[in-house]
Amino acid sequence: MKILLVLLLNIVYCLFFLSTAVAANQDQLNNNRATSTIAVSELSTSKVSTGKIKLCAVYPHLKDSYWLSINFGMTEQAKQRSIELKVLDAGGYQNKDEQLRQIEQCIHWQASAILVGSVNFEALNQKLAQVNKHTPVFALVNEIATNNISGRTGVSWYQMGYQLGEYLVKHHQNNFNTTPATLAWFPGPKRGGGSLQSTKGLQAALVNSPIEIIAIEHGLNEKITQFSLLKDTLKKYNNIDYLAGNAVMAEMAINEVGRLPKEQQPEILSHYLSHGVYRGIKRHKILMANSDQMVLQGKMAINQAVDYLKIGKVKTLQAPTIITIDQATIKKLKTELSLSPSNFKPIYSIKATEVK
Repeated sequence: MKILLVLLLNIVYCLFFLSTAVAANQDQLNNNRATSTIAVSELSTSKVSTGKIKLCAVYPHLKDSYWLSINFGMTEQAKQRSIELKVLDAGGYQNKDEQLRQIEQCIHWQASAILVGSVNFEALNQKLAQVNKHTPVFALVNEIATNNISGRTGVSWYQMGYQLGEYLVKHHQNNFNTTPATLAWFPGPKRGGGSLQSTKGLQAALVNSPIEIIAIEHGLNEKITQFSLLKDTLKKYNNIDYLAGNAVMAEMAINEVGRLPKEQQPEILSHYLSHGVYRGIKRHKILMANSDQMVLQGKMAINQAVDYLKIGKVKTLQAPTIITIDQATIKKLKTELSLSPSNFKPIYSIKATEVK
């Protein structure tokens, strides 16, 4: 009986050790995803024979300037490479079923490859793996849980959160030494857009710092939702030192913070860039933001799929360098690699006949 008990304990221990190791390895994989960076000078511009390649891109939405900038980069590169591009917009991170239907539309359109900006980290796993057996699937921008795809273009959202936290710790130490501070965090939708990964990155960066996260407020990256979350948070917590998170929140926080007495105004940070956040930094209304160079990222995504179809092998994970921007460095930012032109409107189709 004792021998049996010892064996059972050993089995339990081994299973626990194995599961812990697997979890640690998965966390490490998620944290280091897409570390293969590329410069704009390395982008291939070779043209493809007209009509030979049809790419179908599925976005979570086109409601903000982040995805608009991705769209600009993709459509410009599609023209450059002489390929046909179809863009579908799911309408928001809550629309998983709509995105699944749009993936089916891509298949019926006979796409050569499908690029998916997923609305959910895990919910599309089975579908994407199934589709990838007969049509190459590439993750676009947003991280997904499965590796059963042909490739991914996008930065590590863990690093996007970590770099914001790292910057904030240095900023706080330089200005307030070790004085305790509070932070309200607005990462975006709970299961999509890199929210979970960026939150883990931020938490890791703030370990052993005097900055405490007192609220994590999840919600769609829409003005009404973020405005409501922001108002409720400012009402619930007095004298918050920092507001950080998605660009929609950061843009709206400028006015809300401006209504507070000077001594109660928190500083604002965004873990990604938008046109409004860019203007906010220039006006000294927003402290900092990260740019994952969205226009360049869109161009890279087109190239990854095209080159895979042409030569059959590409870098599985690729990403632009994450650039941290504040008042001191904003003049050095190459905005043409991060932000679409101010007058750019969404483009949903690039026809082969339109390619020069």
